[in-house]
Amino acid sequence: MPGTLRMTAEITVSVTLPEVDIQPCAPQVESHLFEAIAQNLLTQGYSVHPGALPESLGDMLHDYVQRLPGGQFDPAGIGRDEQHTLVKTIRKDEICWITGDTPATKAWLDWTAELQAYLNRRLFLGLFSFESHFAHYAPGDFYKRHVDAFRGDTNRILSVVIYLNRDWRDENGGELILYQDREDTTGQKIKPSFGTIVTFLSEEFPHEVLPARSDRYSIAGWFRVNSTSTERVDPPN
Repeated sequence: MPGTLRMTAEITVSVTLPEVDIQPCAPQVESHLFEAIAQNLLTQGYSVHPGALPESLGDMLHDYVQRLPGGQFDPAGIGRDEQHTLVKTIRKDEICWITGDTPATKAWLDWTAELQAYLNRRLFLGLFSFESHFAHYAPGDFYKRHVDAFRGDTNRILSVVIYLNRDWRDENGGELILYQDREDTTGQKIKPSFGTIVTFLSEEFPHEVLPARSDRYSIAGWFRVNSTSTERVDPPN
């Protein structure tokens, strides 16, 4: 059933959280956000929280991506490894993979590690690793409707998107359209405003990015499970 959360069995996740290079937001505030995300994933398979990214983290990431030289970005393609190809009729954005070798990107990976640990404790997802990149959509860029993982592929389990666009206006376009399932033709339109966090089950929700009419910046990331374990179990009642 689309939007149904499925769990991964027999995966032990051990996460050591390094020190964060920013002033962390209050643990109670962070816990409330992570719990809200967990509840949304459990009940509907996706979660949207406008302006919820910790402000200090958002500021660091915004300033960092604005200073990135254009040469750090590569044209985005579709597919992985030997299947990776550039298809400009499907997507036209450019990306820069995040390695955590700067204070801003390390802070981002620290924050996602905390989210990973919380969701594993709360939902027994067995999230094992994480990868992410900055995405830049120049005016006219788009990404046609797609899914982040094929059904039955236990690699990408949970997608995370955050937006780094200050004072984004409706006329700037570039909205994310999140569809409930493969039959949905309307979807939910999400404005790429600063600090908005979107999470969803990677193989369940088709989505697309409408053409931007101004430079649009975001981070897209994916939590993965250990590909050596494929057994799934139903969530607890």
